[in-house]
Amino acid sequence: MALIEASNLYRAFRDAVAVRDVQLRVSAGEIYGLVGPDGAGKTTTIRLLCGALKSGRAPGSEPPMVRIAGYDLSRETEEARLRIGYLPQRFSLYEDLTVLENIRFFAEARGLAPKEWRPRCMEILEFVGLNEFQERRAGYLSGGMKQKLGLAAALVHRPQVLLLDEPTTGVDPVTRQDFWQLIIRLVTVPPLPPHFQDENGGDRGGTAVLVSTPYMDEAARCTRIGFMSEGEIIREGTPAEMRSMLAGRVLELNGAPLVLLRNVVRADPGVEDVQMFGDRLHLRVSAGQAEQVIERLKGAISQAGGEIERLALVPPQLEDVFMSLLEAE
Repeated sequence: MALIEASNLYRAFRDAVAVRDVQLRVSAGEIYGLVGPDGAGKTTTIRLLCGALKSGRAPGSEPPMVRIAGYDLSRETEEARLRIGYLPQRFSLYEDLTVLENIRFFAEARGLAPKEWRPRCMEILEFVGLNEFQERRAGYLSGGMKQKLGLAAALVHRPQVLLLDEPTTGVDPVTRQDFWQLIIRLVTVPPLPPHFQDENGGDRGGTAVLVSTPYMDEAARCTRIGFMSEGEIIREGTPAEMRSMLAGRVLELNGAPLVLLRNVVRADPGVEDVQMFGDRLHLRVSAGQAEQVIERLKGAISQAGGEIERLALVPPQLEDVFMSLLEAE
């Protein structure tokens, strides 16, 4: 079942078009990743999906449409919003309130009755791993714990759709890992957690997650990825499908000195792009040219006084694909 359906999304700020002709369809049980450079339109797209911004109509196009769990966002706004959990880039906590008091505020703001909010809050705090910190003031939480509290607040009303705007930016790698384990549990672990069940204990059709992220290791965890550039989704597919775009076209080069190697590589006619990957180089070569490039570079680097530790064809990474897409755009 598609819980997020959107078509012809368009938004302009004065003369700048932020989002143009975006089409999206995310089903229950999916994690859809929006990736792309800063200014690509990811945040604006998420705000259009949750109703924080209203989509315009692009000249000559069909009217925009957003449906959340079957509800039209423009005509059935409240019903649609009740099914959305939204975590913006800058989640606003009440730092003088405790963790539990913050969750209670968001629960009551979402219309939960007094007899409902406490058991619901305790379930969610246990789910995100903050049950031991319920009496701690939010201002004394670490950055990662604040993000988990933001996730708990987004989940308090049992949403079927979860919209996350770069939720792990600025937190440490361990916390990022923990946060993603929570997201994956939301869509993959049956039965659903108690706060995702209806009043009779049955699940409500699963959860759909749409997340924007600047991290390629996070994008690789998604069910599908949409790559955005200049307000448009220019390529969409599973992580495997995206990587297959450059199959047989990525070489990895280890050696020294790197500056010399990079200059020699750039001069080869079969090399389309060179990127630094830590202490090595990734080379994108023309289709069908990998073996020829390897042979030429061995001679050219030796002649220039460089040393090769390893030069071989490797499976492409998502970073390779996205750099290729960016360059094409």
